[in-house]
Amino acid sequence: MYALIEELFPICRSITGDGMRETLRRLRCHIPLEMVEVPSGTQVFDWTVPNEWNIHDAWIANSRGERVVDFAASNLHVVNYSVPVRQRMSLAELRPHLHSLPDHPDWIPYRTSYYKESWGFCLPHRVLESLPEDLYEVCIDSSLEPGHLTYGEYVVRGRSEQEVLLSCHCCHPSLANDNLSAIAVAVALAQRLDAMATELEYTYRFLFIPGTIGSITWLARNRGVAARIRYGLVLSCLGDEGSLTYKRSRRGDTLVDRAAAHVLGRRGDGHRVRKFVPYGYDERQYCSPGFNLAVGCLTRTPNGEFAEYHTSGDNLRFVQPQSLTDSLSVCERIIEVLEHDGTYVNQSPWCEPQLGRRGLYRATGGAGLPEYEMALLWVLSYSDGEFTLLDIAERAGIDFHIVRKAAVDLVGCDLLRPASAGASAAQQVAFEYAQRSPAPLAGGAV
Repeated sequence: MYALIEELFPICRSITGDGMRETLRRLRCHIPLEMVEVPSGTQVFDWTVPNEWNIHDAWIANSRGERVVDFAASNLHVVNYSVPVRQRMSLAELRPHLHSLPDHPDWIPYRTSYYKESWGFCLPHRVLESLPEDLYEVCIDSSLEPGHLTYGEYVVRGRSEQEVLLSCHCCHPSLANDNLSAIAVAVALAQRLDAMATELEYTYRFLFIPGTIGSITWLARNRGVAARIRYGLVLSCLGDEGSLTYKRSRRGDTLVDRAAAHVLGRRGDGHRVRKFVPYGYDERQYCSPGFNLAVGCLTRTPNGEFAEYHTSGDNLRFVQPQSLTDSLSVCERIIEVLEHDGTYVNQSPWCEPQLGRRGLYRATGGAGLPEYEMALLWVLSYSDGEFTLLDIAERAGIDFHIVRKAAVDLVGCDLLRPASAGASAAQQVAFEYAQRSPAPLAGGAV
């Protein structure tokens, strides 16, 4: 994952253009995603797909011809989507077009001008403060003209047509945490799910899109597909050293919300679970009232809450391989809950069955129950067709992974079986228990 971030880091990406295409082409070396092109001018709900932007070079040079700001040194130096410029101007004329960070004088800010034609340069504040009065040559060799918006899509087919959405934005230039870390985690997750596709219940749809306009465009073109999305996660900022943060879907109490809260809650670190707010990443589009999908957002330190956010400080040193690994693991644990949560029926409901003779208990007792053995008892106690495995895990305070293993082992010993579809679970269990009730004791006592 870290190597992929290193490979993609130098590319100048934007919401349209060759940088996005090149990024998606490189991802195709890892997963066979489809690249989709949507023409400029296409109406997508209340938005219009903008003209395509590409840039070849840019600089500010002093009167001696020395480049004091150079796009070749960092693609953050140019305001993303700047229109072409070639002129000479004084420092006073140039200053309104220069952006810096006084509080972090050695960093270059990342700025954009997607939907209003403008131009500008970003530079360290120390450099800005050092510029003398002079006549400067300003050049932005870019193009802004009709073309296409490009996004990538990859689907891992499961048994069901119901889908889980994994979405990440790919429109930022050299920013390692926001957005390359999520791209790398999403690719690794897609590879792992693809390797186990025959075992999957849900179908998994991965979107690699430009932020905001990409999700709006995809939703406008895929209303039928969106209706099949049961759950989803927007992934971003997954490589920094901060604790994980989950932002709930607009609905707030769906299975993906509960699954993420459970997985993070079992970690014992400084994780955060937050309520939905209509600001952030593309979850606000998927959760908009017309769609109201059960899509949350998983990050480490959220956008805007780390000093390096949208600056050159978000570089390859800021992202840590161990954080990527941890983020991937959490994604897999959340998916495990989505895949395997369900209701079961205890096949031996009259008192506790003897687990030792079935090889599920230790031969020697008296020292307290390990978590796995406690999970066996919880699963047996609450498998009445009404409580799901996640319900049980939450009540017991035991990791879902362990509760699931207990359920699988109990099914293997014929002490448990999945609840059937059809009649309600309560009706089904009441009927089964009535059919299998033990005979009355002598004398009519029950």
